[in-house]
Amino acid sequence: MFKMFRLQENQTNVRTEILAGVTTFLTMVYIVVVNPAILSEAGLPFEQVFMATVLAAIIGTLIMALAANYPIAIAPGMGMNAYFVTEVVQQDVSYSVILGTVFLAGVLFVLLSLTSLREVLITAIPASLKYGITSGIGLFIAFLGLRMSGIIVANESTLVTLGDLAAPGTFLTIIGLFITLGLIAKRVTGALFIGMIVTAVIGMFTGQLSFTDGYVSTPPSPVFWDIDLAGVFTNGLYTVIFAFLLVTIFDTTGTMIGVAEQAGFIRKDGSLPRARAALMADATATTAGAMFGTSPSSAYIESSSGVAAGGRTGLTTVVVAVLFLLSIFFSPLVGAVSNLPAITAPVLIIVGCFMMEGLAKVDWKAFDEAFPAFIIILTMPLTSSIATGIAIGFITYPLLKLFSGKGKDVHWILYMFGAIFIVQMIFFPGH
Repeated sequence: MFKMFRLQENQTNVRTEILAGVTTFLTMVYIVVVNPAILSEAGLPFEQVFMATVLAAIIGTLIMALAANYPIAIAPGMGMNAYFVTEVVQQDVSYSVILGTVFLAGVLFVLLSLTSLREVLITAIPASLKYGITSGIGLFIAFLGLRMSGIIVANESTLVTLGDLAAPGTFLTIIGLFITLGLIAKRVTGALFIGMIVTAVIGMFTGQLSFTDGYVSTPPSPVFWDIDLAGVFTNGLYTVIFAFLLVTIFDTTGTMIGVAEQAGFIRKDGSLPRARAALMADATATTAGAMFGTSPSSAYIESSSGVAAGGRTGLTTVVVAVLFLLSIFFSPLVGAVSNLPAITAPVLIIVGCFMMEGLAKVDWKAFDEAFPAFIIILTMPLTSSIATGIAIGFITYPLLKLFSGKGKDVHWILYMFGAIFIVQMIFFPGH
């Protein structure tokens, strides 16, 4: 039954793989609560987003397990879900239109995964832009967590200011944040998830959380959404498609390489065996997730916790997929928890911090490398648009290289995208 996973060849066994799968699941199960909590703000029905989140995770993770045989789990990614909501609001379109952009990004990702264009795109874009994009998204979702919890509120004079920290929900957020930070500092497995549970328990005792609909129920019926592809083109949301595609490719590729290096899968020449099948798992999950009603999926860096526990094959991720499947019976519990921002906001703030790690790899002494990363990080949270941050970064990088006499070092793809973004920002600034 387990021969297909080549356990002996990978120097592991069934018990170790099951333990690793449980470990990975505990470190990433927070997405089952956080993703519906965020996307429901855009008007998507909570129960459907909950099912879409679980189904996207199951589909992507099983493909990763069975086609690539890697202990790397897939689920809707953090950052892209928050961006999804802001695009629905800023573009003044229905969520069916933004789901259309996710679907098209997924289809493009599938096509790119079948060709060498994906490698060209990854190698053409410099490290400073990649790290700037990831870090900018980190600030973007951390700021969302601060706003959701009331720690940061609107102000006419200064745009934003410190909120009422004594307000019940805000105070609970701060307590939950420090509890979770303590668990992470102690290196507790599943710290984010455990922090949410402890915060929820405190919320129950303070009267902020109740389970009027119970804890367990028959799973909601999954629904295929009426994705509005025509609306994508009518509203000219090409930059949004590109943002979803680019960030998903970078996020997944970077995560896969990181986890694969930890597990010892990277060959001496730096290549990753079965990379195409692994990327296809993410691309398929993104496409299927859009059809069910959720934002793009990505490989989860939390998979490294399962690798640390000994996971080396797809059996680890089969266990993760099975546990995600079991979670569909707990929609009332998840729904109640998701309605209290104090429980989910600390996760957004802390994950935002995790995403800043790449800044250490930016050459801050080289101005033509540093400024494009800086301007991306600055504009993403301030404009509430990942696409705008990417566009400005792609414009400033080739221009600065030209001014510094290093224009030949820039790949032609960056010049092409830079020109496209200049036209887009001048003539179609709303998109």
